[in-house]
Amino acid sequence: MSKKVTLSVVVVLVAASLMACQMTSLFPTPTATAVPALPVSSTTTDLSNQQDRLMTIYQQFSPGEVSIRTTTAQGSGWAYSGDGVIVTNNHVVGTETRVEVDFASGLKTYGDVVGTDASSDLAVIKVDVAASELHPLPLGDSDILQVGQTVIAIGNPFGLSGTMTTGIISALGRSLPTSSQVQGGGYFSNADIIQTDTALNPGNSGGPLLNLNGEVIGINSAIETTGYTTGGEPLNSGIGFAISINTVKRVVPSLIQNGKFDYAYLGISSPPGDLPLTVIEALGLKSTSGAYVTSVTPGGPSDQAGIQAGTQPLNLSGYQGLNKGGDLVIAIDGQPVVTFDDMIRYLALHKSPGEPVTLTILRGDQQLDVSVVLGKRP
Repeated sequence: MSKKVTLSVVVVLVAASLMACQMTSLFPTPTATAVPALPVSSTTTDLSNQQDRLMTIYQQFSPGEVSIRTTTAQGSGWAYSGDGVIVTNNHVVGTETRVEVDFASGLKTYGDVVGTDASSDLAVIKVDVAASELHPLPLGDSDILQVGQTVIAIGNPFGLSGTMTTGIISALGRSLPTSSQVQGGGYFSNADIIQTDTALNPGNSGGPLLNLNGEVIGINSAIETTGYTTGGEPLNSGIGFAISINTVKRVVPSLIQNGKFDYAYLGISSPPGDLPLTVIEALGLKSTSGAYVTSVTPGGPSDQAGIQAGTQPLNLSGYQGLNKGGDLVIAIDGQPVVTFDDMIRYLALHKSPGEPVTLTILRGDQQLDVSVVLGKRP
């Protein structure tokens, strides 16, 4: 059975926790001057030229990557702005408020953890070093990524600092569970995760995932694995996950300013992934796509708007506890909802607590538009 694990090294062991993300209000991107992105060349696809480009990217952008050391773990991070802001994973810093930050130049210093968010698995560290040590990396746009696109990871797998690996984007819009628990059971999820076959290993956590322009398009966070070394370290299986840079753009400025981040909240639950056709037929649903509502938080935003969960036992083998009669969300603000992840991704990247959304639902044979005022995740 495969298992998703985080990529921090605890001496030679892997940190046990796994986090992911959601987000809410818009904040500006950093104003400090970053290393400029490389221009795109029409000859980039030529193998010889791409090799030269990869070497240039490493020379130009690897100084922006750092190693993070805590009393129990080692991971990666990168310079976000010229005023000493370092971004990494929340599971890298854990509960510590002060960590060691090692730069490519050989400089080692301590940094203060000024903000963390377990739901997005992001953390912000502030260091006080000379400007010459900081090499802020340019930020890309994860909304325009394409499957098959070449990507590059720079980090510290197994403590091997400054290691570069390459691969492609294998899939977009994946989801990972978070450590944030839903009222009544279950966990929130992040649905804007990049899947890549780039070699990621323990210690890569928190490091940048770059495109061929040298722009950060994700933060490496977890891998799916079925194998372990004799020492207990997870083996790379070609399935890695990175937090999208557009998630970072929303969450990190709030962590810098407030030390935390508030998430938009609907107050409904749905089965993970998509349902098999046999289950869809048993539920009597009129569409094979959409987010089926299995529970509604009492008194929550969706409950107040009249969204309904199923109440009639399905009595289908393997699906105990799944009830018939729930609403099927097929669109949010006019955007199609194929799975629950689509709805969570839309909320995460575009909506904030207190804002309204319109859910288009199927209730039996009837299609309805229901307005919901979003709450703040409890």
